[in-house]
Amino acid sequence: MLEIFDMNWVAQGIRLSVPLVFAALGGLLSERAGVINIALEGKMLFGAFAGVAVTWWTGANVLGLVAALAAGAGIGWVHAWFSITVRADQIVSATAINLFALGVTAALIPAIWEGGRANTPGVERFRRFEVPVLADLPEVGTVFSRLGWFDYGALVLAPVVWVVLWRSPFGLRLRACGESPEAAASVGVNVIRTRYTAVMLAGVFAALGGVYLSLVQNGLFQRGITNGRGFLALAAMIFGKWRPIPVLGACLLFGMADAYQLRAQSKSDLPVELFQALPYVVGLITLVFVGRAVAPAAIGRAYVKD
Repeated sequence: MLEIFDMNWVAQGIRLSVPLVFAALGGLLSERAGVINIALEGKMLFGAFAGVAVTWWTGANVLGLVAALAAGAGIGWVHAWFSITVRADQIVSATAINLFALGVTAALIPAIWEGGRANTPGVERFRRFEVPVLADLPEVGTVFSRLGWFDYGALVLAPVVWVVLWRSPFGLRLRACGESPEAAASVGVNVIRTRYTAVMLAGVFAALGGVYLSLVQNGLFQRGITNGRGFLALAAMIFGKWRPIPVLGACLLFGMADAYQLRAQSKSDLPVELFQALPYVVGLITLVFVGRAVAPAAIGRAYVKD
């Protein structure tokens, strides 16, 4: 079994962690602003579906990507409207988005592509990008040769989000809205607008994670393509204690566990389902043993403007 742990396993683990990274960082922005975001699964589904549908219609995966990001922003706005303006229960509204996304995307497949399909026709995927110098390095070159633009982007995004949140005026305002919205408003911060921005950005990031599944990994959309990854991203966000770099590490851990179970299936007589559950078991174990994670003080609390 030790032959599983090679550079191909590392590369596969990184690639499997990428959709988690995008979604978890999006959830982090939303929750740092004070809005609970368990709707990552639904937003990933909408992004994955919109990306494939527009790519199939236009023949251009770049337009599919743009459409997916727009869909993510749109569903993020809907989530923000329910959570911030209507002041509905944030967990209930997010759960509704997850269920709505699961049902609508499954229903649209046979509605658009006749035949009662469980998946869409194949579309053009984004091609892998190889950095010549890095790909030629001994041993680790195998890893770099299997990564693409999205993979590098996800790894870079975590430090970028850290800089934005902890080294910029916008990040200071956003975090203030999640800790004490009343105090933030007293010094001139537009709490409602800041929270809307954070939740819509979370939708864009989660949709990007969905696009990775449909237009990078698979080249199609199938029912339930996210397979619980939105909830794994949520677990990674909590495991990382709402900080970008630890969140990235948690996503990589879950990605490596997923890569292990895929490679171990062919080398063991144990039931496949046992291996498939491994990433989720790892997620549960980490949440149990990580210790008490202190969430933003005002998370889940509606802000009422005076």
